[in-house]
Amino acid sequence: MTQHVMVLGGGVIGLSCAFELRRRGFPVTVLEQGRCGGQASGAAAGMLAPYSENTEQPDPFFQLCLQSLNLYPNWQQAVKDVSGLDFEYSATGSLYVHYHEADVLAMRSRQSWQDDYGAASELLDGRRLRELEPHIAPEAAGALYYPGESHVYAPGYVKALEEACRKLGVEIRDGLGEVQVTRWSGGAEVCCPLSGGTFRSDKLVVASGAWAGLMEAALDMRIPVYPIRGQICAYETPDMPVRHMVFCSQGYVVGKRNGSLVCGASEDIAGFETSVTSKGIDRLKSWNGKLFPFLGGMRPFHEWAGLRPATHDGFPLLGASSRSDSLLFAAGHYRNGILLSPVTAHVIADLMEGRETTGLPLGAFAPERF
Repeated sequence: MTQHVMVLGGGVIGLSCAFELRRRGFPVTVLEQGRCGGQASGAAAGMLAPYSENTEQPDPFFQLCLQSLNLYPNWQQAVKDVSGLDFEYSATGSLYVHYHEADVLAMRSRQSWQDDYGAASELLDGRRLRELEPHIAPEAAGALYYPGESHVYAPGYVKALEEACRKLGVEIRDGLGEVQVTRWSGGAEVCCPLSGGTFRSDKLVVASGAWAGLMEAALDMRIPVYPIRGQICAYETPDMPVRHMVFCSQGYVVGKRNGSLVCGASEDIAGFETSVTSKGIDRLKSWNGKLFPFLGGMRPFHEWAGLRPATHDGFPLLGASSRSDSLLFAAGHYRNGILLSPVTAHVIADLMEGRETTGLPLGAFAPERF
C-alpha cells in the first residue's frame, strides 16, 4: 500500500519534495503556516552557483550543491511542463572578480580542484574581463569565469512549483497559522489550533526552513536551525548592463530578464524579524558602486529581506530520522535553498522508495548529528 506523506513547509524545499514525491506516485499533503514561498524562497536571488559560493574544498556540501546544479536543466523543464508556467532560467555563467594581482594565486588554487569537478573555469585578465562585462570597474584586475553556472527568477520558480504540485494532485493547505506536531512515530499527526484542523499521515517531512528549530520540544531532539536575515536590493536597469552573475568578496550582482539588477546580500541576526534596515542596505551600496560604477549614482527601486535557515555547521538536515520510522528532514539549507531544491527532493523521494541515493555522502547531513 502506498504511504501518504505530509510535508511541513510550503517553501521551495517543501514544494520540491512534494513535487517529486507526487511524480513517483505518493499521495502528498503540504502544510504551510503562512503562504507558499512567502519567506526565504520568494526573497532569494536564485543563483545556481556552487563553484562561486564554495571556494575552499570539495566537501560534502559542495558535492551536494554540484549534483543539484547538474539536475537543474531537466528539473526546471519538468516544473515548467507540468505547471504550464514559464519562469526565467538563465545559463549566463558567472564571474568571480578580484582586484589585486596578489589574488591570482588563490584563484589558481581554487581553479585546480574545481576543474576536477567539471567547472571548466577560465582565469581572465582585466582586458578579457572587460570584454565580457564592459561596465565593470577599471580597478578590477581580473576574474575567474565559470561558464556552467546559472540562475532562476525565484518568485516565478516557486509559483510554478506550487502550480505543478496542485496540477499533480498534491493537497496544499496554507494560511494555517501555528502548526503543532503531536505524533511523529508510528505515523504522524499535526494539529493546527488556529484553523482547528488535524492532519495525519504515514510519513512526515520537516521542511519548515528557519522555523524548524522551533520543533525541538515536540520532536524531543536538537534541531539547531536558526534564522539569519538576508537583506537584498534591486535596481531598474532595462538596458541589461550586467551580462553574467558577478561575485566579489563582498557579495554579488545579477541581472534579471525583467530589467532588474539584484544586489545582495547583507546578513545579520535579528530573530524572525524581516524588516529592511538602512544599515543593511547601506552595506550593499558601500561596495556595489566599486564593482559597477554606474550603480554609485542610482537608488534601488526595491529593498527586501528574507530569513535564511542556518545550522551550526553550515550543512542542511537531510535524511531520515534514526529515532522514528515516520520522520524525515529537509531543512537548514541556509542561502542555498533554490539551488538545492532538486537534489533534496530526489533524496527524500529515494528514501521513501527505499532506494539508495548514489554519489552523495549523506551521512554528513544526518538530522541527528548534533
